[in-house]
Amino acid sequence: MNVFFQAKALKKINIAPLKRLGQNFLVDKTAIRKILRSADLQIGDVVLEIGPGAGALTKIIGGKVEKVIAVEKDPRMVKILEENLRDCKNIEIIQEDILKISNSQYGQMSTYKIVANLPFYITSPVIRKFLESANPPEKMILVIQKELAQRICAKPPAMNILAVSVQIYSKPKIIDYISKTAFWPKPKVDAAILEIAGIKKIFGENFMEAFFKIVKAGFSHPRKQISNNFLSLKSSSAKLNKKTISAWLLANKIQPSQRAETLSINDWINLTKTL
Repeated sequence: MNVFFQAKALKKINIAPLKRLGQNFLVDKTAIRKILRSADLQIGDVVLEIGPGAGALTKIIGGKVEKVIAVEKDPRMVKILEENLRDCKNIEIIQEDILKISNSQYGQMSTYKIVANLPFYITSPVIRKFLESANPPEKMILVIQKELAQRICAKPPAMNILAVSVQIYSKPKIIDYISKTAFWPKPKVDAAILEIAGIKKIFGENFMEAFFKIVKAGFSHPRKQISNNFLSLKSSSAKLNKKTISAWLLANKIQPSQRAETLSINDWINLTKTL
């Protein structure tokens, strides 16, 4: 089977992409090759593919690695996958919503990689699910909206809460860009290949809970001075005042007049340690 058939074949059997599922299928050979290079697949790898659609990537990945677990929500696509991949013994197809699936449903993999062409509306929840997992992947290669990838990879003075939430666990970087013409149907914006690697849980659960409380407070009004945003924080059951907040910030070499977007990951870590 020619795995680049998708648009023509799906039209032929009268199956249209579902807008409610954010389906935009990759139909460009060059884009697919870029994704495969980015994944750096090895013969012993286990790959979790999220949203394989009609399988443009799935069969190729299966020919390069030990095992592929393809999780697809759309039952129509599952039927196509089962038909087209029935001879691929190392590819397991699971019909499920990736946000609802548990680790036990796709096996207890010691190490694995994720490859996914993600709809915009589930990008952030999927990234968070696997970064916070008890068994996170070795790395994720995600095709997502260009602007969202740039936000995730932002640095001071253009940080945002999503960038902080990803970078506290990992090192994201944009590998390449993909034109919107590489998809069917064509989306309104270009995409990017995002690599999320170096995934680690450096801090414990209590630290991370405090960390995200501080970060959310800091970004509660992004255009305001950070010292004003922190007035909503509580420490040791006591509300902080301007004087204690200013002292806390200055002790961490942060000016009270700064905005949250100017703080680095290390700034947020130090603020959590010293609150």
